[in-house]
Amino acid sequence: MKLGNDHLTVDIKGPVLSCVLNRPDSLNAFSDQMILGLQEALSEAERNDDVKVVVLSGAGRSFSAGGDVKSMGTADAQHLYDHVGELNQLILKIKDLAKPVVAVVHGYAAGAGFNLALACDQILAGEESKFVLSFAQVGLVSDGGGHYFLSRLLGPYRTKELLFRAEPIPVETAAEWGLVNRVIPLADLEEEAMNYALALSKGPGRAMGMMKKIVDQADRSDLATILEQERITQTMMVTTQDHKEGVQAFKEKRKPNFVGK
Repeated sequence: MKLGNDHLTVDIKGPVLSCVLNRPDSLNAFSDQMILGLQEALSEAERNDDVKVVVLSGAGRSFSAGGDVKSMGTADAQHLYDHVGELNQLILKIKDLAKPVVAVVHGYAAGAGFNLALACDQILAGEESKFVLSFAQVGLVSDGGGHYFLSRLLGPYRTKELLFRAEPIPVETAAEWGLVNRVIPLADLEEEAMNYALALSKGPGRAMGMMKKIVDQADRSDLATILEQERITQTMMVTTQDHKEGVQAFKEKRKPNFVGK
């Protein structure tokens, strides 16, 4: 199956599946075609055992402007309802994928583009990046999970300030608030992001998938539930090839060669 379309470039190189939002003239504003293409790419990442990591980035001057403002004001309510429904499915597919998804942000991550990055497991950002929840500027509420992600990361007061004021925050502030993992010079961003993804791909895939699941559930579960989930999962992990390889590599004082099984 051919992956990608006019609004999304998809490429698989070794263990990394790369998705590049490809509407640079509109700062990679979302389209139905783009969202459906991303869903298909994530389904391929789920099916393909050779894919260990997904990287999401944007072509041109910015990561993504989120919703397409040029089409707003004349949008049909039913189409918007369906469009946001597909966006919701995309966000859920990112969270459900038992593999790391890395957002690589440069320029602006605005509106639902910001929220798309927040849905990922890691965010690497160029040193000139800015993040903004721009919905209030056009009389809308956040979609794409912004209320959910940011209230858990920042608390209600700071989240409401970002929503109400709709002002950009520089990458330095985003890093200080724990919204990004690393700030990287723009000239080095693409190369460093690929190196980061390749490093993740060498990890114990099954264990990392379970780590992602447990961490994502931790903020809406009680301690007893998480402790039991850890116990059950750990009992599963001790039977894996990766665990046996990790122990043997430790004894032999070498780097482990994990296979995700």
